[in-house]
Amino acid sequence: MNKLNNSIVFPCGLSMKNRFMLAPLTNTQSFEDGKLSDDEFTWLTLRAKGNFGITMSCASHVQEIGKGFPGQLGIFDDKHIDGLKRLTDEIRKYESLSVAQLHHAGMRSPEDIIGDKPVCPSADEETKSRSLSNEEVNFLRDDFINAAIRAKKSGYDGIELHGAHGYILCQFLSSSINKRKDEYGGSLENRSRIIFEIIDGIRSECGKDFLLGIRLSAERFGIKLAESKILCQKLIDDGKIDFLDISLWDSFKDPVEEEHKGKTLLQHFTELNRKEVLLTVAGNIRTGEDVNKIISSNVDFVTVGRAAILHHDFPNKVLENQNFIPIDTPSPKEHLRKEGLSEKFIEYLKVFKGFVEE
Repeated sequence: MNKLNNSIVFPCGLSMKNRFMLAPLTNTQSFEDGKLSDDEFTWLTLRAKGNFGITMSCASHVQEIGKGFPGQLGIFDDKHIDGLKRLTDEIRKYESLSVAQLHHAGMRSPEDIIGDKPVCPSADEETKSRSLSNEEVNFLRDDFINAAIRAKKSGYDGIELHGAHGYILCQFLSSSINKRKDEYGGSLENRSRIIFEIIDGIRSECGKDFLLGIRLSAERFGIKLAESKILCQKLIDDGKIDFLDISLWDSFKDPVEEEHKGKTLLQHFTELNRKEVLLTVAGNIRTGEDVNKIISSNVDFVTVGRAAILHHDFPNKVLENQNFIPIDTPSPKEHLRKEGLSEKFIEYLKVFKGFVEE
């Protein structure tokens, strides 16, 4: 239990006060132009107050055409800086690190939300998305870098690149989605090229003391486990990131692919030669017992979503009681309101069957 409350230091030099990170959770609470709302401010700052060592904001789109859902927090324009500065100033009061997750939905951007055809590394008939030109790939790379610069100007301690869950960077990584014939398609080296170019640009523009992480899917979404592990090791060896955030969907499951069974999906990543890079994982970490199992499995810190929705002070609850179990779901709306969720967020959560009490 002492380990959970111990600080850890990232390669960039920043210190995280404990082993709990708030997951970047879609919540539809901000304004349609991407500006921060009071509802989003309340939701996030209450988690900082609840003792999360890192408070990560929801996926924030780096281009207008990359918007993935209604009410998404934006970081594609300087008009967002004032609101984000207000947010990071408040988070810092609670000695929590503030991190922006940089996102572009790519072919998963709904046409009725963006008012245009979605874009993808390659044209995709099912989503009616069009292929990015080489010039547009360069613009995309630069807009991720510019969003990181904007995050730093807004007072964020760092950023996380969203390279998971079938969004645009994940689309580049997938050999089943990315059919490009240029330097951004074909081999894994080419398919991952844009990620390394973005990281190089962020390090160059934001400096060595800016916290930089990346979220990756271990499997699914067109991702092969073997390639995911190769990519992680190359990111580690490059020495420019501070942490890997691996989305396992379920942190206790076995791999989907038959050839990788025999050890858990988690083990495939804890066995990497991580050097100075820290590792966090997300997926089905819901109780105090779950947290302790993950930290005992050679993971540096946990990423918590569902339990953080139900209890803004989940870290404190677990630190006080290693066997803490969150409130049962479906959760009463009144409880969720007391935990800092707006009506829009509560309505969105109804998508997840059995989460909100009717």
